[in-house]
Amino acid sequence: MAFCNCFIQAPPLCRFLLPVFSRRAANLSAGYSRLKTTVMFSSAVNRTGPLTTPVRAQVKRLSRKDDEAASASDLQFETPLKIVEYPDPILRAKNKRIGVFDENLKNLVDAMFDVMYKTDGIGLSAPQVGLNVQLMVFNPAGEPGEGEEIVLVNPKINKYSDKLVPFNEGCLSFPGIYADVVRPQSVKIDARDITGAKFSISLSRLPARIFQHEYDHLEGVLFFDRMTDQVLDSIRQELEALEKKYEEKTGLPSPERVQARQPKKAGVGFGKR
Repeated sequence: MAFCNCFIQAPPLCRFLLPVFSRRAANLSAGYSRLKTTVMFSSAVNRTGPLTTPVRAQVKRLSRKDDEAASASDLQFETPLKIVEYPDPILRAKNKRIGVFDENLKNLVDAMFDVMYKTDGIGLSAPQVGLNVQLMVFNPAGEPGEGEEIVLVNPKINKYSDKLVPFNEGCLSFPGIYADVVRPQSVKIDARDITGAKFSISLSRLPARIFQHEYDHLEGVLFFDRMTDQVLDSIRQELEALEKKYEEKTGLPSPERVQARQPKKAGVGFGKR
């Protein structure tokens, strides 16, 4: 059974967040044969303290000036939120930086957690509910009232580990599809909480996995982009079925085809080592 150990000191009104993972995938992966150690969550909102897991690869950071600021209209939403499924172009669009931390943002976070729990997820990003802004929520426990709810606004990866591990991932935007993805075991990130306060946090194992999955969503990267060709072949027909479903629903040609994907290796897009 996966064990989560969380050391987070949060300012008022701060909830904690992770990616659009499915609870089923998390349960499968916690006992995944190639992950020999216990899945753990260990993090600290501490800018100067040591990392829980060695994180050695330094990321070449992009200036926040490169991020376009979100307007009030970018954060408008209606409840109940609905999950955006592949290959909707919203999942590939650029996501804007959030600069206003108000009651509307708190309501959006609440709505995201609600739909995440109702769809058996353990993480969710804003583009997955149709909002192209830099926001993610997660709870590794996947149940309201259990575990730790995490909210990350405008997250940026500071460092990531050299050690790579496989994990069987699912995604709410790809219903019923599960496959292996290799990612760094740990990351250190900078972000803002729901009040706008800056903080740094180190994540390892399952929380790091969820964060990276959701962070990819904020970068317009989907989990099958990081799969090997062999793994991709195992779910190719299911992805093509989603493309056909989109065409039948919208009357439009699919905006992308799985055979035209541009594969990305683990850590690519995080910056240069």
